[in-house]
Amino acid sequence: MSLFRLVFASNAVGAAAEGLLPLIDIIGVSNANNRRDHVTSALLRHDGRFFQVMEGARVDLDRTLNRIRADRRHDDLRILSDRAVDARLFTDCAMARIDATPALERLICAGLAPQKTGLMLEQLMAEAHRVASPIA
Repeated sequence: MSLFRLVFASNAVGAAAEGLLPLIDIIGVSNANNRRDHVTSALLRHDGRFFQVMEGARVDLDRTLNRIRADRRHDDLRILSDRAVDARLFTDCAMARIDATPALERLICAGLAPQKTGLMLEQLMAEAHRVASPIA
């Protein structure tokens, strides 16, 4: 099985932009779907936008992305990076929630080219996840 990593950004719509309950709902439903589909993922919501890294087989990522595009809580979805990879960054998470670190905030505000932003986002989100979820 070939493994792919996809990074996207979208605008959060309505209560999903700031509300806690919509975010909890997104994470809960996505966790169940991603476990079923063998997708690992991390989600960051910051300043009314979603940033997400997803990993899995091409068919599973395409199916997941189609669900997200149909979700009215997302608007103006943009693919920042989509590439084949050798290994997962989020090996233990069907759906992790990432908090914005200072480095992530700087990157989001910098307005870099999508491809460069996508690659940097995946690395910074993986680092934020490792720091937040140390192995006991």
